[in-house]
Amino acid sequence: MSQEADWFLRAHPEITTIEALLPDCNGIMRGKWLPRHKLGKIYDGELKLPKTALSLDIWGRDVEELVFASGDADGICRPVEGSLLPTPWSPNAQHGQIMLSMFDGDGTPYMGDPRHVLKQVVSRFQESGWTPVVAAELEFSLVTWDPDSLPLHTCPSPAGGTPVGGNMYALDVLNQHQEMMEDLRIACEIQDLPFDGVVKESAPSQYEINMHHVDSPVLAAKQIMMMKRLIKGIAAKYGLIASFMPKPFEDEAGNGMHVHCSVLDEQGNNIFDDGTERGTPLLHHAIAGCLNHMADSVAIFAPSYNAYRRFQKGSHAPTSPSWGYENRTVAVRVPAGNHAARRLEHRVSGADANPYLLFAVLLASMLDGIENELKPSKPISGDGYAQEKTPLPVYMQDALTAFSESDFIRSALGGELQRIFTLTKQQEIEEFRRRITALEYQSYLERL
Repeated sequence: MSQEADWFLRAHPEITTIEALLPDCNGIMRGKWLPRHKLGKIYDGELKLPKTALSLDIWGRDVEELVFASGDADGICRPVEGSLLPTPWSPNAQHGQIMLSMFDGDGTPYMGDPRHVLKQVVSRFQESGWTPVVAAELEFSLVTWDPDSLPLHTCPSPAGGTPVGGNMYALDVLNQHQEMMEDLRIACEIQDLPFDGVVKESAPSQYEINMHHVDSPVLAAKQIMMMKRLIKGIAAKYGLIASFMPKPFEDEAGNGMHVHCSVLDEQGNNIFDDGTERGTPLLHHAIAGCLNHMADSVAIFAPSYNAYRRFQKGSHAPTSPSWGYENRTVAVRVPAGNHAARRLEHRVSGADANPYLLFAVLLASMLDGIENELKPSKPISGDGYAQEKTPLPVYMQDALTAFSESDFIRSALGGELQRIFTLTKQQEIEEFRRRITALEYQSYLERL
């Protein structure tokens, strides 16, 4: 048994069960529960799962084409360093968790695993002596839900009924969930997650967790996955649903995941900082790369059928490849502030995006822009929605087609990831295509 596993079991005699977690292409945790005495076998490389566990659809169903093509072969699941931790929200705190990564039988990384895809992109920065630094703002809705009705807000109007507005930045709304928020903070400390505060967001029942910047995108992606799981677990203890669904309410702002990114050189200097508000040419090249490959990457930024409900004017989700200084109506914003912290903020992704794949396409786009010295369009001042020229895909099929046919995506993420993600999401689209909604009955059943 490894020293890490031995120490963990000695330090936590109360833990009876280990939750072995494998994040799939959807960003959903797959895996197994194992008794504590099996923990050593994970470190010994004895835990196997089908490689297709990474490409199940959103409902957890096989994609038959992938299963038949591979014979449903197993991969070896190895532990991710630093992921063996208690889960304080589990019943009687008797569970621990460990994150897994998938390898082929010969020990090489399986490139259908989003974690390996991101590591490969980051290695390209490292070859240039650069270190990407990322931080995320993660939005979620805190709701109750009866499956026979629509989800309900947890911050209703004081006079009852549906709230008018979301009471943005309201401290009294946070007070309503003070005990839960304190449990969340403590759980973040136990799991060593970079909790940097929580705010009430613009929609009713919507909140935002801010996370510290991290100089390892692979670590940051793991922390986002763990943070989402933690928030859901703590909320469930209080009988609530913490949902990262991009658009849970039709007439309210959706849940996004904004990413801040800068790059350090070998001396620790920010390559985007020139001592002015403008930023260096490298910053502008990176922004141009983001804009150039944004349409091909939308399937990663908006991976669910519901995610495309966010892309509406005035809904705080950008609808075209655009950028500007201190402008929240564009897709890529350059925040004001300390010049040494000069960075870009990517504002397209929904909260449902797989952070490994999100960081991979974002960093690959930036690097392509830098390497090819791409030039961005002029920065937008004022309302970016009113000035859009080339809209992003607003239908899932259009976004997936662009993704599947993109040479950039194939080069950045690899052919295997491009293939399995495309087939997985195509199956999701087909399921929604064959379903008849209540709106269709209301519109057509009697009128036609």
